[in-house]
Amino acid sequence: MKFFIDTADINEIKKAQEVGILDGVTTNPTLVSKIGRPYREVLKEIAAAVKGPVSAEVIGVEYEAMIKEARELARLGDNINIKIPLIEEGLKAVKTLTAEGIKTNVTLCFNAVQALMAAKAGATFISPFVGRLDDISSEGMDVVEEILAIYNNYGFETEVIVASIRNPLHIKYAAMMGADIATIPFSVFKSIVKHPLTDKGLAQFLEDYKKIPK
Repeated sequence: MKFFIDTADINEIKKAQEVGILDGVTTNPTLVSKIGRPYREVLKEIAAAVKGPVSAEVIGVEYEAMIKEARELARLGDNINIKIPLIEEGLKAVKTLTAEGIKTNVTLCFNAVQALMAAKAGATFISPFVGRLDDISSEGMDVVEEILAIYNNYGFETEVIVASIRNPLHIKYAAMMGADIATIPFSVFKSIVKHPLTDKGLAQFLEDYKKIPK
């Protein structure tokens, strides 16, 4: 399973890289807006700092606007893939961009049939938003399970990025289901390695070491 970090903060990205398990980055306009710098400048910096895929989202909602912007964003780095919203115009754009060799991440997916359409359009990645589904009393991870079953049934190569992750349990269930990728906010990324019994056990080992004769 691959771990992406869901952020536009280059300092958070570098800290996650130091752990040694980071495989890529996802961003969106909301995350970039928190940085207070020009959109493309931030994306170019991230693409240069990361070896794996970096998702950069288009702002346009009509086919021609999305295609134009996607081509411009793709030139920011060889590892840039284009986030396209899961709307009809978006699917048309995905088909064109895939034919041009530009990788896409279809975002704002909330059910398995949407994911099926994205895969048929040639999406490189699909991003079901599990946390937002949980927020409205739906089971976000159920949607991931359904998407994986459909993709396995028909041999689609589209990779599933479990997005809108709220806690480590989302990551655990995603891994148990066989999802390809989890994209994780930095706050959750920091917590996934921690356990109180690990801290307690380490403290005990260190204390006992002091009792060993020198």
